[in-house]
Amino acid sequence: MFEDEYGNKLSTNSREAVDRYNKGTHQFLGAEPGVENSFRSAIDADPEFALAHIGYAREMQLRGRSTDMRQALDRAIKYSENLSEREQSHLNVSGLLLSGKSAEARLAVYEHVKHWPRDVLIAQMCTSVFGLIGFSGLPGREAEQLAFLSNLTNHYDENWWFKAQLAFAQLEVGQLHEATKNIEQALLLNPDSAHSKHIKAHLYYEKLEDKDGLNYLKTHWKNYDPSGALYNHISWHVGLWSLECGNLKQVWHILDHHISPKNSLGPPLNVLTDSVALLFRAEIAGVKVPIYRWRSLSAYASEKFAKTGLGFADMHAAIAHVRAGNLDPLDNIITNAKGPVANLTKKISQAYRYMQNKEWLKASDLFLEVMPDHARFGGSNAQRDLIDFSLATCLIHQGRKNEAQTVLSITRPRALKKKIIEDLH
Repeated sequence: MFEDEYGNKLSTNSREAVDRYNKGTHQFLGAEPGVENSFRSAIDADPEFALAHIGYAREMQLRGRSTDMRQALDRAIKYSENLSEREQSHLNVSGLLLSGKSAEARLAVYEHVKHWPRDVLIAQMCTSVFGLIGFSGLPGREAEQLAFLSNLTNHYDENWWFKAQLAFAQLEVGQLHEATKNIEQALLLNPDSAHSKHIKAHLYYEKLEDKDGLNYLKTHWKNYDPSGALYNHISWHVGLWSLECGNLKQVWHILDHHISPKNSLGPPLNVLTDSVALLFRAEIAGVKVPIYRWRSLSAYASEKFAKTGLGFADMHAAIAHVRAGNLDPLDNIITNAKGPVANLTKKISQAYRYMQNKEWLKASDLFLEVMPDHARFGGSNAQRDLIDFSLATCLIHQGRKNEAQTVLSITRPRALKKKIIEDLH
């Protein structure tokens, strides 16, 4: 019996299948191009390799290809009869994740890593701001994620993926010195990881080193294959810094050619949230956004996220709907939002409706209710800046400039926030 790169035994007699599986795992963890092809090659080498089918299913879920994901999961189950205890647990946990049973999957990950802490594709489920902890909707999720990773430190030693994810968890709670050390080590160990480069970009953002961050990321962005899972989101970071630098030509170019639904190859969640966030930040900064852009995003949100439940997606969908004047799907979110942050989703969606109607006091009151818990939506500090900007804009329109400055100085003291205040006065 062969082992994967992390020392876990695999139920396959094909050396080629193992090599391809290890490559796919490595690429998946680093958001590098070629994940689908690597897992497919592993399956071609051994069609009964259950964990290769699971790896493929994970990539299909990320890409929003639900039919392909379900078929791959069914094939994994079909070939699960002779799996080891670890592999059977791997399959069970993955099945919960792929079936949308997020709360159960999160608890199952904790139980699984007690016995097999180096089963990296299971541990990975509870890392990053889009993982099962990040989207759990629970208070204190940043602290929980850091604790989860810290408890695995002795099992991963000098592993590049682990150091990168630990760095992300650290910077999200303000441990910038520790995060800097870990992300630099991660990049030395694997300079090809798009995840590590993305996390370093977040570090630049948190340290207010916007110009250096833009210069760093543009170099990587130009050399990153658009098929990579993070290409869409890294383009968003470049677009955001371009906006702050006043380079609107580049902002429109990035929107049209790199992150819009029409041209992006990225995961649907990133396509929606990155496009909406960049357009709305542009509007807050005083840029006029043609309504056809909002209508396109509203239609995309209705197609890809018709069912509510993921608060981070629902919040961005609400912005697209309200800016497009598409009130039926907006009303559906306000009335029928589901999931662990449904109460917050309803409030913030209504706040954006009030904001659209220039009912600034009603909007700011709701934003203020959401503010203490908005980390429960998931996403990064950088992504949730949008909520802080929205509140500040509403306060400024009421003549409450000092309160807006106080809010921003406490939460996210960014250059763009200063521009908000300057442009509205």
